Amino acid sequence: MSGPSGSSSPSELSINQLLPNMLTITAVCAGVSAIRFGVDGNYVLAVQLILAAAVLDGLDGRLARALDSQSVVGAELDSLADFVNFGVAPPLVLYYWGLREMPHVGWLAVLVFAICCLVRLARFNVANASETTPGANRFFTGVPAPAGALLVMLPLYVSFAVAEEPFLSGWVICAHMVIVGALMISRIPTWSFKAQKIPRERVRYFFVVFAVLGAGLLIFTWVSLALLCLAYVAVVIIALIHEKRRRKEEV
Repeated sequence: MSGPSGSSSPSELSINQLLPNMLTITAVCAGVSAIRFGVDGNYVLAVQLILAAAVLDGLDGRLARALDSQSVVGAELDSLADFVNFGVAPPLVLYYWGLREMPHVGWLAVLVFAICCLVRLARFNVANASETTPGANRFFTGVPAPAGALLVMLPLYVSFAVAEEPFLSGWVICAHMVIVGALMISRIPTWSFKAQKIPRERVRYFFVVFAVLGAGLLIFTWVSLALLCLAYVAVVIIALIHEKRRRKEEV
């Protein structure tokens, strides 16, 4: 989590100490701007801004830890930013994109997703505060909010890759939104990629895969994002099967 912790004088902070919070605020600006562009009908830019907010969300906490500038205020700011960027912006963009013809049911799906994200973040904050070594657990409980935001926009990725206009039924989009929201508050164990370690002899292969993935995202952006979502779902299913087998062996 980001935030200045204070150094020699509590009344003076260096720019380096403020950088993590600056990234968090930039992420909020991106998320709120995504809502604005979604209202205006510029859905491609709206999705790109939400993706940028997700990248910034992944950077601010690591930067805060690297600079030793964590604080309670920064942690709260980061959590509020997550709710705006991942609980509010994605479902609203989806609503303006493909659900305005069924405003009542569509809006209900938006509310369900937003509330699920809020509960997910609250549960994460409580669990994180109670852990003696935050981030050491290999599994999250439920799908994390950033992953949920990326998954819920899967209909947009598919549409942008195949056609310019929505071709999925509004009922399908609503059902997808509710299912992803339910996954966020579920007890399904999902792999924490932050805790994943790469064996030294396999690092070169990791870099190759990373380069191919980066090139795919640049050249075939929407197809790559759709495939990433499907791959993530596959990872969640594999993790669930693995965890069930492990518990059976313990019994």
